[in-house]
Amino acid sequence: MKENKKTNTFRAFQNRNYALFFTGQSISQIGTWMQRTGVIWVVYNMTHSTFMLGLTIFASQFPSFLFSLFGGIASDRCNRYKILLFTQTASLIQAALLAILVLTNHTTVFGLLTLSVILGIINAFDMPARQPMIHELVTDKADLPNALALNSSLVNLARLIGPALSGIILVKFGAGVCFLLNAVSFVAVITSLLLIKLPEYNPPHVKKKVTSELMEGFLYLKQNPAIGIILLMLSLVSLLVLPYDTLLPEFAKVIFKGDAATFGYISSFMGLGALAGTLFLASLKNGTDLKIVLLINIIILGFGLMLFSHIDYFPMAMLFATMSGFGAMSQTTICLTIVQVNTEAHMRGRVMSFLAMSVFGMLPLGSLIIGSISQHIGAPNTLLCQGLIAIIIAIVFSNFLRKDKLNKKEMDELNEVEEEIIKKI
Repeated sequence: MKENKKTNTFRAFQNRNYALFFTGQSISQIGTWMQRTGVIWVVYNMTHSTFMLGLTIFASQFPSFLFSLFGGIASDRCNRYKILLFTQTASLIQAALLAILVLTNHTTVFGLLTLSVILGIINAFDMPARQPMIHELVTDKADLPNALALNSSLVNLARLIGPALSGIILVKFGAGVCFLLNAVSFVAVITSLLLIKLPEYNPPHVKKKVTSELMEGFLYLKQNPAIGIILLMLSLVSLLVLPYDTLLPEFAKVIFKGDAATFGYISSFMGLGALAGTLFLASLKNGTDLKIVLLINIIILGFGLMLFSHIDYFPMAMLFATMSGFGAMSQTTICLTIVQVNTEAHMRGRVMSFLAMSVFGMLPLGSLIIGSISQHIGAPNTLLCQGLIAIIIAIVFSNFLRKDKLNKKEMDELNEVEEEIIKKI
């Protein structure tokens, strides 16, 4: 029985291309989390301001929101494999420039924010191409949900390892070495991409205006309210709850009276919970109602944040950090799985760009809001409020998701009528 469960959990690795992609991405993602942890800590150490922390996250993620729709169109129009080679190479250059800036003692907040903006633009084209490409890497489509869950596990594995390594390296060697190692890590993912063997790319024959393709994306979401509701809920969670990481440096230095290593450990324990949650999702049987799992995990996230917010005993706080990470992980992972599985192939890139907007548009705005509020009521009280909001969102959307499930037949009939009207127009 154990062997069958193991095979079920890691079955997507039987696809050679996916196994290569996973390996390269794992190494690169560790470097990415090292850099993210390092940038946040350097900015906080220079400014001692939670608002500046929010501004830093805003600078790195809001450009992804602005350009993600164009990234989605590029993903549907162009060779996703070549897009990934370009974005990963560009990310390597960005990390190298960041390392040079710090190693030559030219570190400024403006310089860090500028390079964060550049990375945000790169990610706007990277994510809409990277996620749908998993469909091309998995030959047996029955393995797709497992592959998507495992792909999220690599992010969470990196979130476990990267911040801990970053904290140690920041204390021992400084931020410059941390950023340099991230630049080197991109060599792994570029190498894995070069080793992947894909069928010859056939570009789409019909070329439409960008505005037409954007409108098609909006109409597609309108005709598929089940996807739209998921994206709306993800947007609210991303705006009001998930920016909790904006406050973590404040907890590390002020509440727990620690240093960069303390910050790294907090992030790593949250990554440990996220990794456990990802492996749990990967082990779910086919046919499991992911929407119910999503709602339960939002509640777990809410209680985890509330309990973590006012605990000053570090070992106990790490237990609740792990709990929070477990709940937070499912937000993007389950939403991503539901959206990918229920979206038609020719629309996948654009729908993924809307999902990217839900995350990269709301997270940076939320980071600014959370950073500003914490300046007035303190980080612990702000985190407590975020936990309460998570539970309220779960309660409100449980009704919508239940209604969506019960009225599926009516939804299908309504979609057919709308399609007929659109055809006549």
